Amino acid sequence: MVQYKRFTKFGFVVVSSFLFVACTTSKYAATEKIYKDKAKAFSRVIATVPPPGQEIMGLDPTMQSWVGAVNFGIRKPNFVILHHTAQSSTSQTINTFLVKGKAEVSAHYIVGKDGAVVQMVNDYLRANHAGIGKWGNNSDLNSSSIGIELDNNGVDQAFTDVQIKSLLTLLEVLKKRYNIPAANFIGHSDIAPGRKVDPLNFPWKVLAKKGFGLWYDDVLNLPPDNFDSALALKAIGYDTRNLPAAIGAFKLHFVQTDVSRELTPADQLILYNLYTKYL
Repeated sequence: MVQYKRFTKFGFVVVSSFLFVACTTSKYAATEKIYKDKAKAFSRVIATVPPPGQEIMGLDPTMQSWVGAVNFGIRKPNFVILHHTAQSSTSQTINTFLVKGKAEVSAHYIVGKDGAVVQMVNDYLRANHAGIGKWGNNSDLNSSSIGIELDNNGVDQAFTDVQIKSLLTLLEVLKKRYNIPAANFIGHSDIAPGRKVDPLNFPWKVLAKKGFGLWYDDVLNLPPDNFDSALALKAIGYDTRNLPAAIGAFKLHFVQTDVSRELTPADQLILYNLYTKYL
Protein backbone atom coordinates (compact mmCIF):
# COMPACT_ATOMS: atom_id res chain seq x y z
CA MET A 1 0.00 0.00 0.00
CA VAL A 2 2.84 2.34 0.87
CA GLN A 3 4.59 1.51 -2.39
CA TYR A 4 1.38 2.23 -4.31
CA LYS A 5 1.09 5.64 -2.67
CA ARG A 6 4.69 6.44 -3.54
CA PHE A 7 4.19 5.39 -7.14
CA THR A 8 0.98 7.42 -7.36
CA LYS A 9 2.73 10.47 -6.02
CA PHE A 10 5.64 10.01 -8.44
CA GLY A 11 3.23 9.45 -11.30
CA PHE A 12 1.39 12.64 -10.42
CA VAL A 13 4.63 14.61 -10.51
CA VAL A 14 5.58 13.17 -13.90
CA VAL A 15 2.15 13.82 -15.38
CA SER A 16 2.07 17.32 -13.91
CA SER A 17 5.50 18.08 -15.36
CA PHE A 18 4.42 16.81 -18.76
CA LEU A 19 1.29 18.93 -18.69
CA PHE A 20 3.34 21.99 -17.68
CA VAL A 21 5.75 21.52 -20.59
CA ALA A 22 2.87 20.90 -22.98
CA CYS A 23 1.06 24.03 -21.83
CA THR A 24 4.16 26.19 -22.10
CA THR A 25 4.97 24.98 -25.62
CA SER A 26 1.50 24.73 -27.15
CA LYS A 27 0.89 28.47 -26.88
CA TYR A 28 3.11 29.07 -29.91
CA ALA A 29 2.51 25.74 -31.67
CA ALA A 30 0.96 27.34 -34.75
CA THR A 31 3.73 29.87 -35.29
CA GLU A 32 6.41 27.27 -34.50
CA LYS A 33 5.03 25.21 -37.39
CA ILE A 34 5.32 28.22 -39.71
CA TYR A 35 8.93 28.69 -38.61
CA LYS A 36 9.79 25.04 -39.23
CA ASP A 37 8.05 24.99 -42.61
CA LYS A 38 9.93 28.09 -43.77
CA ALA A 39 13.24 26.70 -42.50
CA LYS A 40 12.61 23.43 -44.37
CA ALA A 41 11.82 25.36 -47.54
CA PHE A 42 15.09 27.28 -47.25
CA SER A 43 17.01 24.04 -46.62
CA ARG A 44 15.52 22.52 -49.79
CA VAL A 45 16.64 25.56 -51.80
CA ILE A 46 20.17 25.28 -50.40
CA ALA A 47 20.36 21.52 -51.00
CA THR A 48 19.09 21.66 -54.60
CA VAL A 49 21.84 21.64 -57.24
CA PRO A 50 22.24 23.51 -59.44
CA PRO A 51 20.85 26.32 -57.23
CA PRO A 52 17.36 27.23 -58.49
CA GLY A 53 16.86 30.77 -59.68
CA GLN A 54 20.59 31.52 -59.89
CA GLU A 55 21.02 31.11 -63.62
CA ILE A 56 22.99 33.83 -65.37
CA MET A 57 20.31 35.43 -67.51
CA GLY A 58 21.55 36.59 -70.90
CA LEU A 59 24.38 34.05 -71.01
CA ASP A 60 24.07 31.05 -73.34
CA PRO A 61 23.06 27.98 -71.25
CA THR A 62 25.79 25.96 -72.97
CA MET A 63 28.29 28.37 -71.42
CA GLN A 64 27.01 27.71 -67.88
CA SER A 65 27.66 24.67 -65.73
CA TRP A 66 27.61 23.57 -62.10
CA VAL A 67 30.40 21.91 -60.12
CA GLY A 68 29.90 21.81 -56.35
CA ALA A 69 32.94 22.97 -54.37
CA VAL A 70 33.92 21.08 -51.21
CA ASN A 71 35.20 24.06 -49.25
CA PHE A 72 32.32 26.26 -48.06
CA GLY A 73 30.24 27.03 -44.99
CA ILE A 74 27.22 28.89 -43.69
CA ARG A 75 27.33 32.66 -43.89
CA LYS A 76 28.12 34.21 -40.49
CA PRO A 77 26.97 37.56 -39.06
CA ASN A 78 29.53 40.34 -38.78
CA PHE A 79 27.49 42.98 -36.93
CA VAL A 80 25.25 43.16 -33.88
CA ILE A 81 22.57 45.84 -33.91
CA LEU A 82 20.80 46.81 -30.69
CA HIS A 83 17.23 48.12 -30.50
CA HIS A 84 14.69 49.03 -27.87
CA THR A 85 11.30 47.45 -28.41
CA ALA A 86 9.19 50.60 -27.87
CA GLN A 87 6.58 48.24 -26.43
CA SER A 88 5.32 47.43 -22.96
CA SER A 89 6.60 43.88 -22.43
CA THR A 90 8.59 41.00 -23.86
CA SER A 91 5.38 39.09 -24.54
CA GLN A 92 4.00 41.98 -26.59
CA THR A 93 7.16 42.04 -28.69
CA ILE A 94 7.02 38.28 -29.17
CA ASN A 95 3.45 38.61 -30.45
CA THR A 96 4.53 41.44 -32.79
CA PHE A 97 7.16 39.14 -34.29
CA LEU A 98 4.54 36.43 -34.83
CA VAL A 99 2.28 38.58 -36.99
CA LYS A 100 2.47 38.12 -40.74
CA GLY A 101 1.51 41.24 -42.59
CA LYS A 102 2.81 44.44 -44.09
CA ALA A 103 5.61 45.07 -41.59
CA GLU A 104 6.77 41.49 -40.93
CA VAL A 105 9.38 42.58 -38.40
CA SER A 106 11.53 40.27 -36.29
CA ALA A 107 14.82 40.05 -34.43
CA HIS A 108 17.12 37.22 -33.45
CA TYR A 109 16.88 37.86 -29.70
CA ILE A 110 14.78 39.72 -27.14
CA VAL A 111 16.29 40.58 -23.75
CA GLY A 112 13.62 41.23 -21.13
CA LYS A 113 13.68 43.66 -18.23
CA ASP A 114 14.02 40.61 -15.96
CA GLY A 115 17.10 39.43 -17.84
CA ALA A 116 15.34 36.55 -19.59
CA VAL A 117 16.50 36.03 -23.17
CA VAL A 118 14.21 34.77 -25.94
CA GLN A 119 15.71 33.67 -29.26
CA MET A 120 13.31 33.93 -32.17
CA VAL A 121 15.47 33.48 -35.30
CA ASN A 122 18.44 31.19 -35.95
CA ASP A 123 21.68 33.23 -36.01
CA TYR A 124 22.39 32.00 -39.53
CA LEU A 125 19.07 33.28 -40.88
CA ARG A 126 18.13 36.80 -41.90
CA ALA A 127 15.80 38.60 -39.48
CA ASN A 128 13.86 41.74 -40.43
CA HIS A 129 15.13 44.16 -37.79
CA ALA A 130 17.38 46.74 -39.46
CA GLY A 131 15.13 48.00 -42.23
CA ILE A 132 16.42 50.71 -44.53
CA GLY A 133 19.85 51.66 -43.27
CA LYS A 134 23.52 52.00 -44.08
CA TRP A 135 26.78 51.56 -42.19
CA GLY A 136 29.93 52.20 -44.14
CA ASN A 137 29.47 50.52 -47.50
CA ASN A 138 26.95 48.01 -46.11
CA SER A 139 23.42 48.87 -47.22
CA ASP A 140 21.78 45.55 -46.25
CA LEU A 141 22.42 45.16 -42.53
CA ASN A 142 19.67 42.54 -42.20
CA SER A 143 21.81 40.15 -44.22
CA SER A 144 25.00 40.66 -42.22
CA SER A 145 23.86 41.27 -38.65
CA ILE A 146 22.21 39.84 -35.57
CA GLY A 147 19.37 41.97 -34.21
CA ILE A 148 18.80 42.20 -30.46
CA GLU A 149 15.70 43.86 -29.04
CA LEU A 150 15.82 45.20 -25.47
CA ASP A 151 12.48 45.28 -23.69
CA ASN A 152 12.09 49.02 -23.08
CA ASN A 153 9.35 51.44 -24.06
CA GLY A 154 11.87 54.04 -25.23
CA VAL A 155 10.11 56.81 -23.31
CA ASP A 156 10.50 56.75 -19.54
CA GLN A 157 12.18 53.42 -18.73
CA ALA A 158 15.79 52.80 -17.83
CA PHE A 159 17.53 49.61 -18.89
CA THR A 160 17.69 47.37 -15.83
CA ASP A 161 20.92 46.03 -14.34
CA VAL A 162 19.86 42.42 -14.79
CA GLN A 163 18.90 43.17 -18.40
CA ILE A 164 22.33 44.64 -19.16
CA LYS A 165 24.01 41.71 -17.39
CA SER A 166 22.18 39.18 -19.58
CA LEU A 167 22.90 41.28 -22.67
CA LEU A 168 26.62 41.31 -21.90
CA THR A 169 26.59 37.53 -21.52
CA LEU A 170 24.81 37.15 -24.86
CA LEU A 171 27.18 39.57 -26.61
CA GLU A 172 30.22 37.75 -25.25
CA VAL A 173 28.93 34.48 -26.72
CA LEU A 174 28.13 36.05 -30.10
CA LYS A 175 31.44 37.88 -30.29
CA LYS A 176 33.42 34.69 -29.70
CA ARG A 177 31.17 32.48 -31.83
CA TYR A 178 31.36 34.68 -34.94
CA ASN A 179 34.55 36.67 -34.29
CA ILE A 180 32.68 39.99 -34.50
CA PRO A 181 34.95 43.06 -34.22
CA ALA A 182 34.36 45.38 -31.26
CA ALA A 183 33.55 48.29 -33.58
CA ASN A 184 30.68 46.33 -35.14
CA PHE A 185 28.40 46.46 -32.09
CA ILE A 186 26.14 49.39 -32.96
CA GLY A 187 22.62 50.74 -32.52
CA HIS A 188 19.63 51.05 -34.81
CA SER A 189 19.97 54.83 -34.69
CA ASP A 190 23.55 54.54 -35.99
CA ILE A 191 22.51 52.82 -39.22
CA ALA A 192 19.34 54.86 -39.79
CA PRO A 193 20.17 58.51 -39.02
CA GLY A 194 17.10 60.68 -38.67
CA ARG A 195 14.77 57.68 -38.98
CA LYS A 196 15.47 55.75 -35.77
CA VAL A 197 16.57 56.77 -32.26
CA ASP A 198 16.87 53.40 -30.55
CA PRO A 199 18.19 52.26 -28.22
CA LEU A 200 17.60 55.64 -26.59
CA ASN A 201 19.68 56.66 -23.54
CA PHE A 202 21.54 53.38 -23.69
CA PRO A 203 24.71 52.75 -21.59
CA TRP A 204 27.08 52.36 -24.52
CA LYS A 205 30.11 53.20 -22.37
CA VAL A 206 29.38 50.19 -20.13
CA LEU A 207 29.33 47.91 -23.18
CA ALA A 208 32.46 49.46 -24.67
CA LYS A 209 34.42 48.75 -21.49
CA LYS A 210 33.55 45.07 -22.00
CA GLY A 211 34.64 45.11 -25.65
CA PHE A 212 31.31 45.68 -27.39
CA GLY A 213 31.47 48.91 -29.38
CA LEU A 214 34.01 51.71 -29.14
CA TRP A 215 34.09 54.68 -26.80
CA TYR A 216 36.19 57.83 -26.50
CA ASP A 217 39.04 58.32 -24.02
CA ASP A 218 38.80 60.29 -20.80
CA VAL A 219 41.54 62.67 -21.98
CA LEU A 220 40.85 64.22 -25.38
CA ASN A 221 43.26 65.99 -27.69
CA LEU A 222 42.41 68.91 -29.93
CA PRO A 223 41.85 67.95 -33.57
CA PRO A 224 44.11 69.50 -36.21
CA ASP A 225 43.00 72.68 -37.94
CA ASN A 226 42.17 70.78 -41.13
CA PHE A 227 39.98 68.20 -39.34
CA ASP A 228 36.96 67.34 -41.52
CA SER A 229 34.07 66.31 -39.26
CA ALA A 230 31.92 65.06 -42.15
CA LEU A 231 34.74 62.84 -43.38
CA ALA A 232 35.30 61.57 -39.83
CA LEU A 233 31.64 60.61 -39.42
CA LYS A 234 31.74 58.78 -42.74
CA ALA A 235 34.96 56.97 -41.76
CA ILE A 236 33.29 55.75 -38.57
CA GLY A 237 30.41 54.35 -40.62
CA TYR A 238 27.65 56.96 -40.58
CA ASP A 239 25.65 57.71 -43.70
CA THR A 240 26.47 61.40 -44.23
CA ARG A 241 24.22 62.07 -47.21
CA ASN A 242 22.05 63.91 -44.68
CA LEU A 243 24.83 65.40 -42.57
CA PRO A 244 22.64 66.95 -39.81
CA ALA A 245 20.92 63.58 -39.34
CA ALA A 246 24.29 61.83 -39.17
CA ILE A 247 25.46 64.31 -36.53
CA GLY A 248 22.27 63.70 -34.55
CA ALA A 249 22.78 59.91 -34.71
CA PHE A 250 26.39 60.27 -33.60
CA LYS A 251 25.34 62.38 -30.60
CA LEU A 252 22.53 59.98 -29.68
CA HIS A 253 25.18 57.30 -29.27
CA PHE A 254 28.20 59.14 -27.89
CA VAL A 255 26.95 62.37 -26.29
CA GLN A 256 23.32 61.75 -25.18
CA THR A 257 23.10 64.87 -22.97
CA ASP A 258 22.77 67.00 -26.11
CA VAL A 259 21.27 65.45 -29.22
CA SER A 260 21.07 68.56 -31.39
CA ARG A 261 22.19 68.24 -34.99
CA GLU A 262 25.16 70.55 -34.66
CA LEU A 263 28.66 69.71 -33.46
CA THR A 264 29.83 71.76 -30.50
CA PRO A 265 33.56 72.18 -29.75
CA ALA A 266 33.21 69.42 -27.12
CA ASP A 267 31.55 67.16 -29.70
CA GLN A 268 34.44 67.78 -32.08
CA LEU A 269 36.88 66.52 -29.47
CA ILE A 270 34.88 63.32 -29.03
CA LEU A 271 34.49 62.82 -32.77
CA TYR A 272 38.21 63.28 -33.44
CA ASN A 273 39.12 60.79 -30.73
CA LEU A 274 36.70 58.18 -32.08
CA TYR A 275 37.78 58.85 -35.67
CA THR A 276 41.32 57.80 -34.77
CA LYS A 277 40.00 54.60 -33.14
CA TYR A 278 37.90 53.58 -36.15
CA LEU A 279 40.70 54.07 -38.67
